[in-house]
Amino acid sequence: MTKSLTERLLLIVGIVSAVFGSLLPFLWFVLTSLKSQIQVEAIPPTWWPDGSLEFYYSALIDHQLVDYIVNSVIVASATTIIALLIATPAAYALARIRLAGKVWVLGGLLCVAMFPQIVIAGPVWQILERIGGLNTHWGLVLPYVTLTLPLSVWILATFFKELPLELEEAARIDGCTTWQALYKVMLPLASPGIFTAAILTFIYAWNEFFFALLILTDPAKQTLPVGIALFQGEFTMPWGEIAAASVVATLPLIILVLLFQRGIISGLSSGAVKG
Repeated sequence: MTKSLTERLLLIVGIVSAVFGSLLPFLWFVLTSLKSQIQVEAIPPTWWPDGSLEFYYSALIDHQLVDYIVNSVIVASATTIIALLIATPAAYALARIRLAGKVWVLGGLLCVAMFPQIVIAGPVWQILERIGGLNTHWGLVLPYVTLTLPLSVWILATFFKELPLELEEAARIDGCTTWQALYKVMLPLASPGIFTAAILTFIYAWNEFFFALLILTDPAKQTLPVGIALFQGEFTMPWGEIAAASVVATLPLIILVLLFQRGIISGLSSGAVKG
């Protein structure tokens, strides 16, 4: 009994330590964003803020953070929609069609997703330059879709594979075509997996920095990560504004995950356990 209690206490301490260590940088940025300029520059540093919102006003208005948010919403939403429209039928086909070497196909998809971005940066830039995709949102969406498709297909294929084939056969007996069976029967059942793929795709497109910096050089088109990185001046680093902007950029993702965490866990764990 004592050993079991000790193990439980150690587990709790480990979990609390891991959570606290993960949240500490974000908590520090939250506190910094609520300080005044005098507090930020104070030596030694002050720990508790006075609740000033000057940095949020400066980030949103002076540094045009609202424009970056709009650009990120457009790019992340478009990437998620297009990726799911392509990944869903592709994953369904991989799950249902008897194809020799199917495991190698799925493994190859994951290998593509693991390519370092710098390796494909040159070809991507040249292709976009030739088709007029530089400094456009759709030019950024194209590589995002390419990079997020493998993981989306993998998640959805695993989920479709575990759905009962009898339901699809019953739908066909009732007169449904393959597309109708997919739309009316299989997609509702696969909604946890689809939702998981959508959330992961959206988070990737929202946070991605390298290609956004490479492709979008027009400040009016830049997304949140690049816009925040360019807050710094020639001789100064506006830590207060950067902290406020980082909080604004992170909070939507935190709220999204907290609201739909059950769906995300269900989608991930279902494929893992059943597969």
